[in-house]
Order: sequence, then structure tokens, then C-alpha cells
Amino acid sequence: MSPFHESRRTYGLPGIAVREHVFTVPLDHHDPTGRTTEVFARELVDPARSDHPLPWLLFLQGGPGGKSPRPLRSADGWVRRALETHRVLLLDQRGTGRSTPLTARTASGFGSARELADHLALFRADSIVADAELIRRRLCGDQPWETLGQSYGGFITLTYLSFAPEGLRACHIAGGLPDPTGTADDVYGLTYHRVREKTQAFYERYPQDVDVVRRIAALLREEDVRLPDGDRFGVGRLRALGLVLGMGDGPQRLHWLLDEAFGPDGGLSDSFRYQVAASTGFVENPLFAVLQEAAYGQRSHATAWSASRVLRRFPEFAPDADPLLFTGEMFYPWMFREIGALRPFADAVDLLAERSDWPVLYDPERLRANKVPVAAVVYHDDMYVPVELSLKTAAALGSAKVWITNEWEHDGISASGDRVLSRLLDMTTGLG
Repeated sequence: MSPFHESRRTYGLPGIAVREHVFTVPLDHHDPTGRTTEVFARELVDPARSDHPLPWLLFLQGGPGGKSPRPLRSADGWVRRALETHRVLLLDQRGTGRSTPLTARTASGFGSARELADHLALFRADSIVADAELIRRRLCGDQPWETLGQSYGGFITLTYLSFAPEGLRACHIAGGLPDPTGTADDVYGLTYHRVREKTQAFYERYPQDVDVVRRIAALLREEDVRLPDGDRFGVGRLRALGLVLGMGDGPQRLHWLLDEAFGPDGGLSDSFRYQVAASTGFVENPLFAVLQEAAYGQRSHATAWSASRVLRRFPEFAPDADPLLFTGEMFYPWMFREIGALRPFADAVDLLAERSDWPVLYDPERLRANKVPVAAVVYHDDMYVPVELSLKTAAALGSAKVWITNEWEHDGISASGDRVLSRLLDMTTGLG
């Protein structure tokens, strides 16, 4: 099936010429004549080079369930560097952003949990790669393009290299080298250690916050505290604030959030409760929670609520521990009962956790024989993608160059300005 393509708008931002694209693609690529869905993408190019035959760089956002970045200013950081040599495509992966949305509202419209679960299973990396290949052929013809995969975008990249390497000229990965043969249990068995270390480092930097968190937790155990959207605010939701601790400015953001936790009456301030609701409510990106463990499902292995099961190996994460340890990129059954934006997905996510007939996402043999140049930065202290698994993958990935650094956290591609992307580009062109 050839995707229907429409260029909706062409306009300018300071230093960037923008064209918006909408593509109609099969919902299920194994049934190309069946139902369809729309995928949105935003093309960026230097206005002075807009008529030049530049190579394309497809940006694969982290997640799962993350929409592409929205340029806010004149081209800077990694975008500025990319536009020096490339035409950039910011893809809203299926279900996100301006692609056909999959939200709490749309999830509520499904007739059954099984129907919704089967639908959600079509939003993993294999479907995203199939979408990308249809789009590439529409925009580039027979010419391959390059990719930049941030975090989960690196997972998608390895799926791309496994099943459609002919579409790729070079790949750049920032903090996203998964273990193609690993399980969700393998990941959480390592990331709980890293979250504990990040929490301890946070308390060492801000020792006053130990008592603040202690006081908040005590209040939440004693009272039925509600967030502005009506959700219950329990200790689990408090611990979930630790999701930010793996980003470069995450500890500072968490500290300043806690700094204004209490109002003059001794209760939790309106501002604090509002920010907790916004940062842990997943209203904008429910698929981040919904597909987190499903992203690891392959063959006959059911994920079976991996984060919840593996947590039992770590008694120091008990909800009554003192000091209280935060959690990270982990999702638990209670979240889909207590968080409003996730509640419509609850029964379907239970079915996804039980599923044991997942299609494969990676071809280890093909990855070993890979000929497409790959440059990857691995962050030594990464809280989300364990360095141990990334290095294992790097050693078994053909034509790969790997740069290991502790200069940045997981958000190095943006936090470094243009430094990370510049080095990755140099690595694939033989200069680095």
C-alpha cells in the first residue's frame, strides 16, 4: 500500500523552514488493505538550503509513547547542528502528538478490554518501523535515510536494523541500546539499583529534603489527600516523582518541587499538588505508561507486571522505608486503577501483561552481521537504559562505534547543546 500523503502547511520559524506532512498508513501492516491510521511528521530545513538535495535525518523520539520535539526558538542545540547538513523529519509516532491520538478518551471508546489490548499491540517498534519505511519511500524514493534515536528511539533503531536495513544510510543512537535478547526482568533487576543510587545521591545533595519527604509521606498515610483532578495522592504517587532523577536537571527540579510542598497551614500547598498531578498524571502521554513493559515483550515471554514482581527483590524500596526511596521508569498495577488518565487502559494492560505470543522485535543474527554505520553514546550512569546491557549489545552489533561517557545523564542529546550529535555524526562519517 502506498501511503496517501498531504502537505498541510509550509511556514517559517526563526532560522527554520517548516513543512507539515500527514501520512495515511495501515493500522496493521500485516493487513495492508484493512483499517488505517494517520501519522504526522514535521519537516525542518535551513531556509538557505531548502532547495538543496540534502540527506534526511529521521528523529525517533524516546518513550514509548512520546511525541516529537516542538521547536521553540530559532534553531539551536542538536537541531541547529543537524540542519547544517540534513533535512530533519520530526515524527509523531503512531498514537502520539498530532498522529491519530490514542488517549484516555479514545481508549474509553473501545468495546472491550481485549479489543483495546489488540489495538495497543499495534503501537510497538515493529509498527513504527513499518510506518517509517512507507514514509521514507514517499519522501525519498529508493534513497536510504539516516536516523537519530533518543532513548526508546534507539530501541526502534535496532528493530529497523533488524528488519529493514536497506532503508538506512547511517544510525545515531543516544542513550538507547537495548539488549535484543533481554527481558523486562533483566532491565528492572538493574534499574532498581540505579534508582536507589540516584535517590541516595539526591538526599546527599539536598539533606533537608529527607525530612520533607518524610513529612509528606506521613501526611499521605494519615489522610485521604486528593490532587486537583480528583486522583488520590498516596505514597506510591509521591515515590513516582523520582522518574526525573535520571535527567541532568532532574534532582534540581525535584528539589524545587519539594521546596514548596507545604502551605502556611501545614497542609500540602495547592501549587505542589497541581505539579504532582501534572508530572505523574500521564494525561499527555498515557502510552508511555501503557506500553512501557509491552516494549520488551517477545515470543512466548509474558512480561507479567515485571516491575512489580522484581520490586520484591529490593526490600529497601518498602513504602514505609525511612528514608523513602523514589521509583523511576517503573509502572505498577495500582497506577492503572488510581490515575485517571490511565484508568481506561487498566484491563487492557492486564491482558498485555499476560500476553505470550508477541512478535519478535529484533533479529540478533542480522544485527551481528549489520553493515549500516551505527554511532551510539552510552551514558555510564543511565537510570533508564542499563549500561551493562547497552555494552553487551554494542559488542554484538556489527559496524557499530560506541562512546561511553558520564559527562551527561540520559538527556545528553539536548542537555549538551550540539556536542553529542556532532560527535555521533563524526563517528558515522569516520571523523570521530
